[in-house]
Formats: sequence, structure tokens, C-alpha cells
Amino acid sequence: MRRLHFFALGLSTLLGLFVGGWAYFAPQSFYDSFPGVLGSWVSVDGPFNEHLIRDVGAMYLALGAASVGGLIWRNAVAYRILGFAWTVFGTMHFAYHALHLEHMSLEAAIGEMVALGVSLLLGVVLLIPERAPVRQ
Repeated sequence: MRRLHFFALGLSTLLGLFVGGWAYFAPQSFYDSFPGVLGSWVSVDGPFNEHLIRDVGAMYLALGAASVGGLIWRNAVAYRILGFAWTVFGTMHFAYHALHLEHMSLEAAIGEMVALGVSLLLGVVLLIPERAPVRQ
């Protein structure tokens, strides 16, 4: 289970730092073209707001930074706390987008739901407790 936790946390870290870095340091580019390869998911949802985009970037960077700490300290408590944070964020983020797909093409909507579902699943994986060692 530790390997699975480490893998999920590693991917969550990359996600947090990538999305957060892009949104915080290049908010107009993030607004215009995130996620890039699957179309633009942000600009179709309302006018550009630099403050809001940078706040989202800062939040992702904070989750990414906390996840780096989890990768360094690697213990069950850190995994649970980070799992809780990523799962709460992921659930709310997924729910918002699931209820606001009307402005997207079918392909973009599917891509967005899959990406947000995977992100949410990474948080849930971190909540799974490790098995107690078997005593003989």
C-alpha cells in the first residue's frame, strides 16, 4: 500500500505544481488555453479574472507544496491528511464542473470529467489505510 500511496501522492504533487504554476505565473495563458491538448476549459466559463485565476493557482501550489512534504516525510498521518485535503477539493471541484457542462463540446466534457475524476481518485487512494503488519 505504501507504494500506491507514494505513487498517488507523486501524481498529486505534479498536478498541483503544474496547474498551480501555470495559473499563478501565467494567468492569461491559463485562462485562454488550459489544459491545452483537450481544448480550453476555463475561458468558456466566464470572463477573465486575474485575481481569481491567481488564487486558484496559489491554492494548487499550496496543495502541491504540502504534497512535497508528504513525499519527504512518508508516513500514514501525512498521507491521510493530504488525502483528506485533495479529496475535499477534488469532490467540490468535480461537482461544480459536472453541473456546468452545457458550454462544452461532448469531447471536452468527457475529457474534463475524466481528468477531474482521476484527480479526485488520487485523493481517495491516499485515504485508504495501510494494512496492519501480520504478526506470527
